[in-house]
Amino acid sequence: MSTGSETDTPDSTDGVLAEQLLRLTRRLHRIQKRHLEPLGITPAQGRLLRLVAHHGGEQPPRMADLAKRLEVVPRAVTTLVDGLETADCVRRVPDPANRRVIRIELTETGRATLRRLRSARTGAAEEILAPLTAAQREVLGGLLNALADAPAGIPAERGC
Repeated sequence: MSTGSETDTPDSTDGVLAEQLLRLTRRLHRIQKRHLEPLGITPAQGRLLRLVAHHGGEQPPRMADLAKRLEVVPRAVTTLVDGLETADCVRRVPDPANRRVIRIELTETGRATLRRLRSARTGAAEEILAPLTAAQREVLGGLLNALADAPAGIPAERGC
């Protein structure tokens, strides 16, 4: 005779948690998209702009560097750069050492868009986190760091 509910197993709990995370991710994406719409950029373009701005090299990043960091195929970066270039947020520049290599640099419009992007992201975060107290936000931050920092493919240790 079983003393616990068969639906209360760690596997079913993990499934419920995974579904909750997916629902939250979709909700966050919708809210972020709504906050970015007035800027005329997509969340993916915003991520690319942030990568270009925070690239830690002496020269602007190469298209291949951006594709690798975004974990997408180079063609996807080309499409994102096309849209941002049309909006005058970035420009393609040839690499001085190898003219076949294209680098992506921010324009002044891109820097201004980044400032507005930060404000929009803050607004989206405030909206999504509004139901939580400061203490709950701190706990959530710790939990999210634990999940984000866990080595890939290695399950975290479970408590008792």
